[in-house]
Amino acid sequence: MVQTPSKTLTLEEFVKLPETKPASEYIDGKIIQKPMPKGKHSAIQGELPPIINTVLRSRQIARAFPELRCTFGGRSTVPDIAVFVWDRIPCDQNGEIANIFPIAPDWTIEILSPDQSQTKVIKNILHCLKHGTQMGWLIDPDEQTVFVYNSHIEFFDELDTILPVPAFASELQLTVKELFAWLQK
Repeated sequence: MVQTPSKTLTLEEFVKLPETKPASEYIDGKIIQKPMPKGKHSAIQGELPPIINTVLRSRQIARAFPELRCTFGGRSTVPDIAVFVWDRIPCDQNGEIANIFPIAPDWTIEILSPDQSQTKVIKNILHCLKHGTQMGWLIDPDEQTVFVYNSHIEFFDELDTILPVPAFASELQLTVKELFAWLQK
């Protein structure tokens, strides 16, 4: 849903607004509310970050954050999962994880919901890549396909295929079958 404020907001004004549920994003001067996640989206989003963190966070390689606002390159978006290499995770003066992430994630992961614009999601992934993200995934639960974006675009739908990951995440081995098995009750 596109929200039209009574006056045009700048990015700086937008990030000072209270958060909405579901999250709103600031794209090309417009405030766009993300759709409410559905069951398949939630199942994958609930399972994937702990898997990534078990492999990468435990070794202080990287960390996955679900629904984290990232503000960079004139946009403020909320990827379903944002993965940051360990030494790029913003910290506050206490050495704790900062509340503001003014940089692109190293790996952005989006999970398509039935009523979500695939074009909008792809534009967000491409925006991330333009600003330093190493890889983007677009997971389509209904088609049981993962589109991988980096220097080129590929799709993966064969069950035994190990999904490509950024170089920093090479220890993570996840097949298409394992990913979509999370949709089972």
